[in-house]
Amino acid sequence: PKAFVVGKLTNLRTVVMRAGRERKLSSSCEKAADRIQAAIASAKKAKNVDQARGHEGDGSAAYFGAFKEFIANAKFSFDGRVRRPPTDPVNALLSFGYVLLMNDLYAAVNIVGLDPYIGYLHAQEHGKPSLPLDLMEEFRPIVVDQVVLNCLNNKMLTLKDFTQEMGNVTKLSDKGRDIFLRQYEERKQTEFQHPVIKQTITYHRAFEQQTRFL
Repeated sequence: PKAFVVGKLTNLRTVVMRAGRERKLSSSCEKAADRIQAAIASAKKAKNVDQARGHEGDGSAAYFGAFKEFIANAKFSFDGRVRRPPTDPVNALLSFGYVLLMNDLYAAVNIVGLDPYIGYLHAQEHGKPSLPLDLMEEFRPIVVDQVVLNCLNNKMLTLKDFTQEMGNVTKLSDKGRDIFLRQYEERKQTEFQHPVIKQTITYHRAFEQQTRFL
């Protein structure tokens, strides 16, 4: 459980630092980065899964507390993470992206031959794919969140690409979904230097690689 949490928090901090450089948000990003770094240090010392989850929550709170500063599009605002259901466009994008990511990690788990319903960090509930949820944690910020910020900051999406349904549920329109899907697929094919195998691979390839490491 500690490895999943430390991996996620490390990548959260990477996104914060990158946004700070690109948007010159030194003070707010430094504070968030410091809080996440403290959560990383604490997570490494966690003695059980509940402690690990607690430190993950601390780091995520710092990250999403600063997330609105990363959005350079005045048409969109973000007041905090709202999951079920998402009630604003930014949360709708995050939730949709995380579903896509979970499905990709579910596929990776099946390819490797592991049981998707036996995890480490997430509670094992009947019918809940705990292992893909564990494995996707470190990819959330560097895959999905980057796609969300790219779509918003480069004005690929407008408010017209979202609909509101009963209960203030916000969803992407068909056109908006197509735009986001293309950007998500493009992000998956982005290459990076894997720190362990010392090779350049795509994020999509890394989904399976991380599962094999496990």
